[in-house]
Amino acid sequence: MAWAILGVAVITEICWALSLKWAATLATWQASSVPIILSFINMGLLALAMRGLPAGTAYAVWTGLGAVGVIIGGVVFFGDRVSVIQACFMALTVIGIVGTKLFSTP
Repeated sequence: MAWAILGVAVITEICWALSLKWAATLATWQASSVPIILSFINMGLLALAMRGLPAGTAYAVWTGLGAVGVIIGGVVFFGDRVSVIQACFMALTVIGIVGTKLFSTP
């Protein structure tokens, strides 16, 4: 269950980071409230996931997948560019996260 909660926390992390850029483009208080609300949800989910997972494992998966997800989201939603070399390093990040999951103790 902790892994599922962490997965939702990762998705929330990605939405939070992308909402920062979105809110900056709109510059309204309503848009600015979205990342604030998402940050509270995000931290709550991460804390909840850490009840059943080691802190280092949960944090590494959360930040790594969050970073890769934000890069992909930036490409999809904001037209950001990613070089082949950057994509290769993103793949290495995902490989490291998969290894972290596979060799973690429950």
